[in-house]
Amino acid sequence: MNQDVIIIGSGINSLVCAALLAKKGKKVTVIERYPVLGGCVQTEWIEGCHIDTYSTAYPLFVTSAAYPLLKDDLEENGVEFLTNDVPTGVLLSDGQYCILKTDRAANIEAFNALADGDGDRFAAEMDWVNQHADILFTILGGELMTMKMGKFLAKYVWKQGIGQASENAQEFLKSVRADLPDHFQSKALLANLAPWVLHSGLSPESPLSATMAKVTAMSIEMVGLPLVKGGSYRLVDAFKAIIEDNGGRFVQNMHVERILVDKYGKAEGVVLEDDSIHLSKYVVANVTPTQLYGRLLVNEPKVSKKVEIQARNYKYGKGNMQIHLILNEAPNWVQPALEKVTYVHLTDGIDDISRAVNEATRQELPAKGTICIAQPTALDPSRAPEGKHILWIQLPECPNYPVADAGGALGDLCQGEWTDELREAYADRIIDRIAEYIPNIKAATVVRKVVSPRDLSQANINLMHGDPYSGQCSLDQYLLWRPMAGVKNHETPIKNLYHIGASTHPGPGLSGASGFLVAQKIK
Repeated sequence: MNQDVIIIGSGINSLVCAALLAKKGKKVTVIERYPVLGGCVQTEWIEGCHIDTYSTAYPLFVTSAAYPLLKDDLEENGVEFLTNDVPTGVLLSDGQYCILKTDRAANIEAFNALADGDGDRFAAEMDWVNQHADILFTILGGELMTMKMGKFLAKYVWKQGIGQASENAQEFLKSVRADLPDHFQSKALLANLAPWVLHSGLSPESPLSATMAKVTAMSIEMVGLPLVKGGSYRLVDAFKAIIEDNGGRFVQNMHVERILVDKYGKAEGVVLEDDSIHLSKYVVANVTPTQLYGRLLVNEPKVSKKVEIQARNYKYGKGNMQIHLILNEAPNWVQPALEKVTYVHLTDGIDDISRAVNEATRQELPAKGTICIAQPTALDPSRAPEGKHILWIQLPECPNYPVADAGGALGDLCQGEWTDELREAYADRIIDRIAEYIPNIKAATVVRKVVSPRDLSQANINLMHGDPYSGQCSLDQYLLWRPMAGVKNHETPIKNLYHIGASTHPGPGLSGASGFLVAQKIK
């Protein structure tokens, strides 16, 4: 059966693309190599609890261009996003804490109390984001190498003047370390804002990280940290229903061997592992460039040597670990104000984060890595039986192949791979640290599941080396150059073959933006 569009992979970008195309009347087939759909949007059922295995909050999706087009369909298929007024906070080792609320006036008052004028300066920085929202969100959410974008940027420079436009560009490129301490005095406020760049695949020293920290803070202040009521799987189920109700279909537990290219250099379908051939007018690949050019298009003459080399040299980022806990009583925070906060970071701020990133990059276990603790059942009690509580813990600064321990104690276990023994030993160290802030965590834990970088890479082919963002987000692999300099936008050297996913612009974040952009291209 000929299709209009075949989409390889079923992550959120694929689901957004497929849903929008199916609603336009296109015949769409989504092919997923694993038994379960959703990519990094997964839920497991453990001891009657709904555990989001990988991603759990979706602020970038509910603020995306795709969401208004799909909102009614998602709600009709059972998706309800839950938020509260205390989405994120930080707890420092000295007991200081800071909470970012969804109320600007409350934030100004709280931050002014931390340090004189910090609340007013926070409001000024949020106003700065609003002032530059047009160019920031156009660049972060649009196709960059187009005449439309060129005209937009030319008009922007003309209106601003070359001097002011240059100053603005310099401001946009500043790092967290270079910029945030110029605005805020409170150690707690700085520690609240800084770790969010890790969720964008950046570090405190990365160009653009200050802008991303401010954009993230404004987004969280605006919409909170939305969780899907009942578990993230409901989002995937709803997308599946939308696509199938509009004539689309899914092929699961079947990987694509190669993409078919005709003699004119145009994609014409795919060959699956069972040697079956599926023809289509367009192919959309939600894969890494390593897979696209090193496997699916291997030896394809229309792909230049330059592109092959760039794909082979594509760089992946730090690993990521997740720890899932089920407790038989509520976590007893040393600071009760944090009991209902959706995401709490444990860090002392920029220096700690920078040090941990550096250690992980050198393939060392961080001595004091950033700990992100989400509390899904504080927001959504329906995820667990009465009396049970879930903690979703993420460690965003992990080595891919640990060869040493910056903390010293686990050095003998660091032999260049994440063994089960090392995974559990490192998780023990993290739980020991958390126990300083949640004293009942050990006694209350009835289930623990740890996902190491090795486990991530084995669970999802796009998470190479345990990198949850499918590639470094350094400036040379960001914006115009994501995934590579030799291709533009979401196009490939093969006509009618598009490339989407976290490896492509605008990068990671579960917004579905690349899927949205490609859905607009296919007429």
